[in-house]
Amino acid sequence: MTKSSTVFVGMDVHKESIEIALAQEDEVRRFGRIAGDAASVDRAVRKLRSAHRDMVFVYEAGPCGFWLYRRVAGQGLKCMVVSPSMTPKRAGERIKTDRRDAVKLARLARAGELTAIYVPDERDEAMRDLVRAREDAVSMQRQARQRLQALLLRNEIRYPKRTAWTEAHRRWIAHIKLAQPTQQIAFEEYVQAIQEAGARLQRLSSAITAALESWRWKPVVEALQALRGIQELHAVRIVAELGDLTRFDSPRGLMGYLGLIPSEHSTGARRRQGGITKAGNSSARRALVEAAHVYRFPARVSRGIAKRQSALDARICALSWKAQVRLCGRFRTLSARGMQRNKVVVAIARELSGFVWAIAQPLRMAALRHSPIGFGWLAKHGIPKELTRSWLNPLLADRGVRRDVRKLLKGAVSPRSGMTLGMATVPSFSSVRPSSSVKASSAACAWAASAWAAARAAWWPEGVCCAAS
Repeated sequence: MTKSSTVFVGMDVHKESIEIALAQEDEVRRFGRIAGDAASVDRAVRKLRSAHRDMVFVYEAGPCGFWLYRRVAGQGLKCMVVSPSMTPKRAGERIKTDRRDAVKLARLARAGELTAIYVPDERDEAMRDLVRAREDAVSMQRQARQRLQALLLRNEIRYPKRTAWTEAHRRWIAHIKLAQPTQQIAFEEYVQAIQEAGARLQRLSSAITAALESWRWKPVVEALQALRGIQELHAVRIVAELGDLTRFDSPRGLMGYLGLIPSEHSTGARRRQGGITKAGNSSARRALVEAAHVYRFPARVSRGIAKRQSALDARICALSWKAQVRLCGRFRTLSARGMQRNKVVVAIARELSGFVWAIAQPLRMAALRHSPIGFGWLAKHGIPKELTRSWLNPLLADRGVRRDVRKLLKGAVSPRSGMTLGMATVPSFSSVRPSSSVKASSAACAWAASAWAAARAAWWPEGVCCAAS
């Protein structure tokens, strides 16, 4: 039995320093401490490369972001970023040091007990930073308004009408005069802070709208706006926080990532569920909970929803209406049982995340039409939507076809029966012969063969080398 030559490099990352430990097949040892800047990382990587050929770097996500991941991966090395909350910990551990943390990461990575998290690319992370800046501006505006209201309440000044922060409310504030000059100065400063926060919020909203035009996830953002309660800024927030929605294999995976599933503590014959886990991305979870409130009203397509759906595919619009009927009825049913309103809203948000996942799934094909990785330079200028739908609609709509194609690809296509096209290797369906161990239906085989044959015949660019692997 040959020993593995892979070296796992655990890094405990801080602002000023990085502690490094190495885990080989037979030992785990400390490598040393380096500075936290990029030049020091490059020197450490060169030194490690001179002694080890195959390395896997691993560190926990934290305030330092993903620059270290991109720095290491950019040099052709494997790197994993793991969530601190998902790192296994011993119950009796009472000593924590940087050295112990680095050694533990290296040891756990060697044992295969760490799961890498999704790392967004630089443009997606830039959009997420802009969205989070707007969230901070909303929070600062709310805090400024609360400070002004607290000052007025201490002086027994109450707004006579019901709704605050309307145009009428602002006119009422403009006519307020406090008895003491010093208090009037404080009042004016609070009013100016509210105005500045509103202007900042408007600038950030305009910047998000402008950046959306060149963002790769714009089709997903537009499709999510078909759902009730999700407008442009709301959709951008969800997509910026979640990234590629197609990385989740099922709606349950997305629900669990958002922390919208109930916690559980069961033993033996007793099953006890508690509140939601609140794991994963809290900002996206809050966005869905905010959107879920509108489903307390009866299902209807308003003028705004109809305008947002006018340029969308009929399949997405039908799914949006299905979501409205389902969630509005579910809201009424749960409320009629006497369930607490907050629990009802969270339950609706959980199901709404499933519809968000469902809407994003067909859109992965739109990206594949223009992706050399997806079709291997098969299309020079992108395959028309109508032809792509004719290939893929059976796969998207029929569960039986999906099952049979999955069996076909797993059992009937060997690693050597692919065709190398540019950057990608795709199966050569024309050479597929269903074996006796794979009970794939003739419809699935015919679908796969016809899709590949039509693509090869219609969109094969001249001068592209196609060699059987």
